[in-house]
Amino acid sequence: SYEFKLEQHAAVWHEKYRPRKPRYFNRVHTGYEWNKYNQTHYDHDNPPPKMVQGYKFNIFYPDLIDRSTVPSYQLLPDPSGATDTCIIKFHAGPPYEDVAFKIVNIEWELAHRRGFKFRFERGVLQLYFNFKRHRYRR
Repeated sequence: SYEFKLEQHAAVWHEKYRPRKPRYFNRVHTGYEWNKYNQTHYDHDNPPPKMVQGYKFNIFYPDLIDRSTVPSYQLLPDPSGATDTCIIKFHAGPPYEDVAFKIVNIEWELAHRRGFKFRFERGVLQLYFNFKRHRYRR
């Protein structure tokens, strides 16, 4: 007895579960930093350069096979060796591939009242965070 090759037919769901990158919608929160130096050298008519103050990541996973596991993120060092940037990698599981972004490497505000949000509901992963502000003291 030997194995008989059957004709190949595609299932209805084969296209839905093929490996692919998730859709995403990201925002970079920028603004002015009015520290003592910028207050003396700039004004509202001539503002200082804009600085990155935070990020908002919305990543869509509508067809996750295992809906009980929450997608996760991981911070990795920049492979180019730059210390001012890092890589944030999102992992969800099949059928989605990992997706990564290069972001500014500054300490995060992890308090909810300061804008931090990590939520996964209705197939959408939301990661919102702002950076810590360091006040100058003499």
